[in-house]
Amino acid sequence: MRVLFLLIVAALLLSSQRARAGDLAEVKARGELVWGGDLQGGEPFVFEDEKTPGKIRGFEVEIADAIARRLGVRAKFAQNDWSNLVPGLERGDFDMALNGLEDTPDRRQRILLSVPYFVYGETLTLRKGDERRSLSELSGRKVGTLNQTVAHDLLKQQPVEIVLYEGQQEPYFDLQHGRTDAVLLDHIIADRYGCVLKSLHCVPEDVARGVYVIGFQKGHTALQHAVDDALRAMIADGELRRILEGWKLWDARQDELAVRSAPPPPPAPVASAVAAAQPTREAAPAPRHFDGRQLHLFLEGALITIVLSVVSFAIAMPLGLLLAIGRLYFGPLVRTLCAAYIELFRGTPLLLQLYVLYFGLAPVIRLSPMTAAILGLGLNYAAYEAEVQRGALLAIPRGQTEAAEALGLSHAQTLRHVLLPQAFRTALPAVTNDFVALLKDSSLVSVLTVVELTKRMTIAAVDLRDWMIPGLACAGLYFAMSFPLSRLSRRLELKLQHDSHPRPA
Repeated sequence: MRVLFLLIVAALLLSSQRARAGDLAEVKARGELVWGGDLQGGEPFVFEDEKTPGKIRGFEVEIADAIARRLGVRAKFAQNDWSNLVPGLERGDFDMALNGLEDTPDRRQRILLSVPYFVYGETLTLRKGDERRSLSELSGRKVGTLNQTVAHDLLKQQPVEIVLYEGQQEPYFDLQHGRTDAVLLDHIIADRYGCVLKSLHCVPEDVARGVYVIGFQKGHTALQHAVDDALRAMIADGELRRILEGWKLWDARQDELAVRSAPPPPPAPVASAVAAAQPTREAAPAPRHFDGRQLHLFLEGALITIVLSVVSFAIAMPLGLLLAIGRLYFGPLVRTLCAAYIELFRGTPLLLQLYVLYFGLAPVIRLSPMTAAILGLGLNYAAYEAEVQRGALLAIPRGQTEAAEALGLSHAQTLRHVLLPQAFRTALPAVTNDFVALLKDSSLVSVLTVVELTKRMTIAAVDLRDWMIPGLACAGLYFAMSFPLSRLSRRLELKLQHDSHPRPA
């Protein structure tokens, strides 16, 4: 057993070492250029071929292949969540990040960036009939976008209510159904997911312009320069244009690529040694720390988590009890329906149920994010509570029911006055455990744009470039919410035992 454990550890260490990113010499020695991206980004960036399982396509796939070919190696894709591309690159999970990475001052402080391979424009999308054409006209309105984007940074400077999404299609879906008032995203996304919808229209003028670049670890300058040379050569000989035209991405904006990718001019002669010793530099953004403002935001997220959990459980408990009673004391039809409900909600992922409630039912009923989150959690946990309550009711000796009948109590009276109080005492530990589990599962509702505690932690971690302190703060708040519940449950359990000499907790 010990030998098997050592072999597993050794295999993990070796696979970790093989996955480490390297500079140009290591890439060539390895014979492959590992690039990170997110398949969830979808068409036209990088996505799975629907006809050939396991094969990936996209204009960035073709750019990566062309760069690797010019370096004399082969390209290898590494799946990574888009929001964690930069942290993954810093960890050394891949050699370069290539997936709609925007050139920003903050990223230039963290990683090395290549010359641009695509010029994008920020596109404002509105519902048909909305005559507004600028962000300044959307004061106080809900505007959707993606986190960690230039669009998000632009919206932070406006008096609008920002709604953050995980995917590219969801913002336009919500705009289409009236949950938001506008969407601001890159034109490459807007053209495919927003402007094509009949109920929406895109403002033709760009709100701003930017470029997509490739990211590298600090210190990997040789690889950065080699990729820069490859991209410049692709621009010069027309290969990059052919790739973009193949995906119908070439437009007038791309005429800027040659200028934006040109090598920097040599430094001008300086007037004095003092001037040479003090070159001008771009001001670095001030370092950010976990401060009182962040703590306040975390507390707001914790409050939303508590409200979500309490209201959801207030739905789950009575509904679960009704399902348990239906399975035990009603006829075959009701039993079958209750069993079907329980198996359906226990047998499918909670995340899928949230998607169906919020997005799938939108054409029929437009639930707000908070309402969909509460309903999703409540309906899901009702299935688990039904089984807890059913087990507690079955644990009561049959003699209790017979004694109640002998006293002349009806079935309803027996259930209410004899069985349910005893079942509640038996089920209490499991019910408390389920509530704590629901408290943690509430983190899944961030996919519905609800910024609860865990989502607040991920936003802060990216903004602060630190996962430790926000993670510890998040864990501390979850513990502060769940631990008192377990102690309260224990006290109530001891009280219900009617034991004059209760055992210590």
